[in-house]
Parts: sequence; structure tokens; C-alpha cells
Amino acid sequence: MSKIITVTFNPAIDKSTSVAALIPEKKLNCAIPVYEPGGGGINVARAIKKLGGEATAVYLAGGYSGIKFTQLLSDESIESIVTQTQNNTRENLVVVEDTTNKQFRFGMPGLEVTESEWQACLKSIEDVNNVDFIVASGSLPEGIPIDIFARIALIAQKKKAKFIVDTTGEALKQVVQAGVYLIKPNLGELSSLLGKEELSLESVGEVARELIKKGNCEVVAVSMGAEGAMLVTKDLTIPIKPPTVERKSTVGAGDSMVGGIVFSLSKNKSLIESVQYGVACGTAATMNEGSELCRKEDAEHLYKLIQNQ
Repeated sequence: MSKIITVTFNPAIDKSTSVAALIPEKKLNCAIPVYEPGGGGINVARAIKKLGGEATAVYLAGGYSGIKFTQLLSDESIESIVTQTQNNTRENLVVVEDTTNKQFRFGMPGLEVTESEWQACLKSIEDVNNVDFIVASGSLPEGIPIDIFARIALIAQKKKAKFIVDTTGEALKQVVQAGVYLIKPNLGELSSLLGKEELSLESVGEVARELIKKGNCEVVAVSMGAEGAMLVTKDLTIPIKPPTVERKSTVGAGDSMVGGIVFSLSKNKSLIESVQYGVACGTAATMNEGSELCRKEDAEHLYKLIQNQ
């Protein structure tokens, strides 16, 4: 199995609960909460673990909540490389309203990271040997330079590792120019990369190939929600549509998709097979309540259905 590390600069403890109804100014009795370690790269590592693989999670953590966060990861037997921070790890909240089955997601901001802290995190990536895949995913807290993923791209190039990125905005623009193997933008992120106001599903392939020509990116796997994904390289444009499922929550679907792609690539599967498996994993995650990621048995079943379409 190839060696995979994931990088998360803005991890969070995701707390999930439910109430009968959300009523303002009332004391609401919640169900027993479920605590999970979250954040882009963290969830990718967790998804890979659920699929039967191994990934090392590189992240920043601090305070009591940081200790709890690392314990949650340890409980899932995920190897960690932690850079300690002076500020606490953030905590997010997901509340499901039972009467309507609506989900309310409260995302807290990450507290400021110092230069010495993010520099130490980069150094920990440089110190890992024999890496085949580096996956950087998620948002950036205050204090992290916007070109942080571009800096990791240089580390990946030195290590001859495939660099896979799932982020947004200026950080995504810069890493595409610096050099990346694969990105997973949604439609809005893809249009923003090329300065377009909006995209139609019919134009995705053409626009993604334009991005590949302009930037320094080999593969674009465009996430299109219930429509699945579009795999685009300089030679390929392949839509991958998932089977219809009962969708209970979209939380973690994108991270599950990235996890499935990387896991499959690490097993020397083809690019087409890997993105198909990623779509299966992302779809499998939507079948679960709250913030639960994909389940292997669901992903395998959906993958077979996708291949047989």
C-alpha cells in the first residue's frame, strides 16, 4: 500500500445532536451528542481508514479541545503528526430538527495560528519519508498564509509525491499555478478559478480542460452534487453519475469522495476507476445521518453499480 499523508490547518471537533424542534428563547432538550474529529484532511484520512487503508493525519491542535481531538483520532486508530498551537482547536455543531428532519450546521472560525506554528507544521510534512500521496484539504484559519498549499506543492515535488488539493478561493488559485496533480472543485469553485460568473453542466468539461491548459494541474475531478462528477484531463472528459439513493446528509460527502479517489489510486487503480470509486464513496456518505462518512459496504455496492452503467 502506498503511503498517504493528509494535511489539515483548520481541524474541528464536530458535535452532532438533535432536538424535537428549534424554538427561539426556549430551553431545548438535546439528544446525547456524538463527537467526531473533523476538518477536510482529517475526514479524508478517516474515510481512507473506513475503506481499509491507512493515512497519516498532519494537523494543528491546541488546548483542552486539541487533546480531545487527538484522542478521538486515536480512538479510530489513525496515525497523527500534531503541531501544538497556543489557541484551542475549534468545535462545530450540527443540530437536526426531528420534526422537519432539517439539519442546521454551525461552523466556528479557527483561531489565529502563529508563523512559528504553521512553519513547524510544514517542517513536519518535509520530515515524512517515502510519501506517495499528499492530500491538503479544508479551510485556512487566520494567520496561515494564503499560499500555504502552494508551499506544500513544492514539498510534494521534491518528494515526487502526487499532490491532491480540495480547497477554495485564492488558496486554490495559487496552488493550481504552483503545481498539483488533482483538484476537486465544485461548480462554483471551478467557475471562480477562471473568472466566470456561472457554469452549466454542459460546459464543465470544456472549462476544466481550459484550466488544465492554463495552470499546472493534471487532473480535475469536478464535484457536481447529485449529478456525480466530471473527470477531466488533457485527454479525457468523462461524466460519472451515481445511482439514485435516499440522501440523508451531505456532510462529509466531498471528503469521502477525495478519500475514495486517493485510496483507489494508492491501490494502483486507473484514474477512471479511482474517480468512479470516489463518487461511490461520496454518494455513500449522503446515505448516513449527521456527519458520518462513507461506509465501505455501501461504497463497494455503489461502485459496482456505477461500473455497470
